[in-house]
Amino acid sequence: MQLSYQVFDLPLKHTFTIAHQSRDIQDTLIVKLESDGVVGLGESTTNPFYGITIENMVACLERFRTEVESGAWNTPEELWELGREIFQLNPFAQCALDMAAWDLFTKKKGKKLYEYLELNPGKIPTTNFTIGIDSIEKMVSKMKEVAWPIYKIKLGTDNDLEIVRELRKHTGALFRIDANCAWTAEQTIRNSEELARLGVEFMEQPLGKDDLEGMKEVFKYSKLPVMADESCIVESDVKKCHGLFHAINVKLVKAGGITPGLRMIQEAKSLGMKTMVGCMTESSVGISAIAHIAPLLDYVDMDGAMLLAKDPAKGVHISPKKVTFSDGLGIGAELE
Repeated sequence: MQLSYQVFDLPLKHTFTIAHQSRDIQDTLIVKLESDGVVGLGESTTNPFYGITIENMVACLERFRTEVESGAWNTPEELWELGREIFQLNPFAQCALDMAAWDLFTKKKGKKLYEYLELNPGKIPTTNFTIGIDSIEKMVSKMKEVAWPIYKIKLGTDNDLEIVRELRKHTGALFRIDANCAWTAEQTIRNSEELARLGVEFMEQPLGKDDLEGMKEVFKYSKLPVMADESCIVESDVKKCHGLFHAINVKLVKAGGITPGLRMIQEAKSLGMKTMVGCMTESSVGISAIAHIAPLLDYVDMDGAMLLAKDPAKGVHISPKKVTFSDGLGIGAELE
């Protein structure tokens, strides 16, 4: 067993702005696991909001190299448990390794990942396409550039309702909005009334992640369902979100990979909550992995590779009507 990794700069088509950051380039780490000539790929992006860098991801992987390369594990779940303590403060690095382990494992089984998990690829929900914060004119232009049936609109400005009103004039598409912790409970409840009239399906993470009292009020009085993102990072957060949110958005990179992500989805379902898996502007490596588990979900946000000016990988192809998987086994992604 051999562990290696490669760093890529992912250039974006447009500056991507959310409530707490902007970027034109997304750094990403591609992890490779090779055994008997078979290579598994995994990915995780950097993220300044969570303090994740290429350097600290690589440092964690190096600390775990001996255990990985010893081959003293048979399944991705076993490898994940072996690394639980080392990766506790850097789940992004664990995600890239876990994803590569799943890719390698299912390739050796002679199966695509969705086949191994016994999922039906015909049941994948349509992904939304994300419109980052910008001038209203540019947000309209971005929306017209990619005709799509569902848009996720990033908010967190002084004129959020004006933005949604203007975008609504140009499309009949379904809207989802994501305030990335930028609103108060009072704002959220008030905004929900007009957003419901404007054809918004749900609101994602309107309040700060620790504002539990505020979320109680929002959950009780909002005219729209609310989805947790920053409030639901790891497995222990799922139960905490019950009764405060109607749904959770599982980010594989923040959770630590496919292994805990699958458990989070199942727990949320058992609590009667809806589920989504979201992306962090990954290449087609990370996006392909999301697509394979998407049949489990009510919603999916896997447009990351579509936002890139150049993708260093190829894999799943996403259109408004269907998701087409490559012929490859595992997650079916390859570096170009």
